[in-house]
Amino acid sequence: MTLAQHADNSEIQAWCFETDAWRVLTDGDYSRAVELSATSHQLAPTGSSVEIQSLAQQGRAFARLGYSTETYAAIDRVQELSAAMGTPNRPEHHFQYDPAKSLAYAATTLAWLGDPAAEAYAREVISRLSPSEDVSKWPRRVASANIDLALSLVATNRLDEACDSAQRAMLSGRVAPSNHWRALEVVKAVEVRKISDARDLREVYEGMRLQIAPSSD
Repeated sequence: MTLAQHADNSEIQAWCFETDAWRVLTDGDYSRAVELSATSHQLAPTGSSVEIQSLAQQGRAFARLGYSTETYAAIDRVQELSAAMGTPNRPEHHFQYDPAKSLAYAATTLAWLGDPAAEAYAREVISRLSPSEDVSKWPRRVASANIDLALSLVATNRLDEACDSAQRAMLSGRVAPSNHWRALEVVKAVEVRKISDARDLREVYEGMRLQIAPSSD
């Protein structure tokens, strides 16, 4: 951030705020995440990757706060900006937004909002990225989509299916450490309902925590 300020580089400053927004969101400070995302968006150059990503972070934070109107507006805007962006040369680059991510983003955001529509989005992500069970291209996105699917299935009380999806994600070894808390949400939701598979799911989660996830997307 200091280097970006000295260089008067607003784009790098925007990325710093966006990254911090994700950090506080995972810590549960959703209101602060909204504020940091807004600052990032103000600094972001028009049409840049960080402009889209800052809106995505804000939408996630709105979803966690239960602000449905703001959440849907953010999802629509992200999809609109993504559609206008061409395919990047390096879609795996963290600071080069990949328009294909907008579908996965919608799945996560809707799942956090508790919207049943999240299920269809999550299934579409899994279908597109893991044909014939091949998860070699975007393994982390597939794992995240399975967590989103599990969360949406919990919301509609299909707990056996939710456990299956969550286990598939965790056993893949591709859930990033920064996303372990998302898997834990599913585990806790299943435990509260006291179904027979809850203990097995907890064991899979604890086993995942002891592993070091691969760094590739």
